[in-house]
Amino acid sequence: MTLDLGRRLLLKGATLGFGALAVPGIAQLAAVRGFTHGLASGEPRQRSVMLWTRFVPPRRSSGRLEWQVSETQDFRRIAAAGPAFAVEETDFCVKAVAQGLRPGRWYFYRFVSRGPGPADSDIFSSVGRTRTLPEGRTPRFSIGIFSCSNLGFGWFNAYAHAAARRDLDLIVHLGDYLYEYPSGTYPSDPMPGRPIEPAGEAIALADYRLRYAAYRADPDLQALHAAFPMVMMWDDHESANDSWQGGAENHDPDKEGAWSARRVAAQRAAREWLPISQNSWEAYDIGDLATLFRPETRLVGRSEPPSYGQVVAGKENIAAALAAFRDGAWRNPERTMLGTEQEAWLVGALKRSTGGGTRWQVLAQQTIMGSLVMPPEAKGWISPDAPEFVRRRSALAGAAAGLGLPLNLDAWDGYPAARERLLRTALDADANLLVLAGDSHNGWAFDLDLGGTAAGVELAGHSVTSPGLEAYAPKVAPADIATAFRARNRQLRWADVSRRGYLTLTLTPRRATGEWHFLETIRTRSTRLAGSRRMSVERGSNRFA
Repeated sequence: MTLDLGRRLLLKGATLGFGALAVPGIAQLAAVRGFTHGLASGEPRQRSVMLWTRFVPPRRSSGRLEWQVSETQDFRRIAAAGPAFAVEETDFCVKAVAQGLRPGRWYFYRFVSRGPGPADSDIFSSVGRTRTLPEGRTPRFSIGIFSCSNLGFGWFNAYAHAAARRDLDLIVHLGDYLYEYPSGTYPSDPMPGRPIEPAGEAIALADYRLRYAAYRADPDLQALHAAFPMVMMWDDHESANDSWQGGAENHDPDKEGAWSARRVAAQRAAREWLPISQNSWEAYDIGDLATLFRPETRLVGRSEPPSYGQVVAGKENIAAALAAFRDGAWRNPERTMLGTEQEAWLVGALKRSTGGGTRWQVLAQQTIMGSLVMPPEAKGWISPDAPEFVRRRSALAGAAAGLGLPLNLDAWDGYPAARERLLRTALDADANLLVLAGDSHNGWAFDLDLGGTAAGVELAGHSVTSPGLEAYAPKVAPADIATAFRARNRQLRWADVSRRGYLTLTLTPRRATGEWHFLETIRTRSTRLAGSRRMSVERGSNRFA
């Protein structure tokens, strides 16, 4: 039944426009053919870029397409062109790599379905804009950074704001591009006009495909994809919450089948619907200015994340159980985020980057690397009428904090030996390390050190829509929460725990500057900003100024 429903609804597109999305239930859209979900580009290199679209062929018509890349928007100067095919096996998603381009150039691109008759029977896609990476001396490069966009919590105003800019060169998405939960679960009361499909949880391939179709119908997400190339990698919710190599917190094998099948389905759907390569990890050279590393920290090599609930389960002495965990399993050097193969790749890639004179090493990964321990003030933050599981988790986190244990074991804090290896690698390579992170829904800035030696900085971006710490402490001023976290955690330089938006990173040979942009609202469609925060690091310091 799920497969039939998925196949039927996946033939329904976004081309009816924004007004149709306001009608309750995306399934009310009429079935359409042709180009259904706009355009996207990704995997930029100096002389190539990946192009994406989705095309459902008209009846008795071929799925053969032509892609075109032009230096001008009127396509009078074609720089590259080639064939592509829309087939049901890949859910009619089309990916092609345009090659033979010039470094550091903006291009326009489109897809064409040639009709059987005269030229006016041809079907054209909309026009997108993309950019190749620069080569050689590069004086400046700006990146827009996004994470955690839950359709049901609000409008993607952060996407809309960035899509209208012309001072960005690249978009990086750090994951949670979509969420797998069934309708009515996170959020329990979805905002009107923001329906998701399928209504149930995404588990099978057809489910994930349909969930991507629902998200990609959003006009602001389409606008962002059409305006810039994007480098991206999944976090956990593209498969299931707190996922790892062998399972996930939000996966029940007895009810939902083998994790291996679900993992493969989630990865396949992502690679169909997004302009990403088949490689789990990649490095991108931004001229002589930076190397951007895109690792995979979820499904390939990550060991199972521990949880405090598991640590204390069945134990009478909770403090003793937590202390034993702190001194034993938590520090186990065999536990890893990347896996041994990927760790070895990153060691070599960092050394090649610094050895070649590249000025910045940017690690665009998913979860927070800086250490965060719950402050003692947090005991009074949780409301007595909060859900029981929230109060239980808060009490455990408080007990753990008293023993020096971190707040979130699903982040790098849960893998301290792996984090130490990575920072040691950066120091040994003499890197100017900039770590990017999403996942937490809040904005953070960390000075990362190893044994007191400055090893890099971390810029953790806030979410597009997903709620942050403010949702768990609604009666506490966000500024007071941020102040308490800063006082308790010496690496933490700044925090914002209540606003939605996105982050930009601007690189020059001497300075890297991060700017957190806060949208005024996500409850209505608006691109008005409520403020921003800017922080910089000078090359060679590995600390925020």
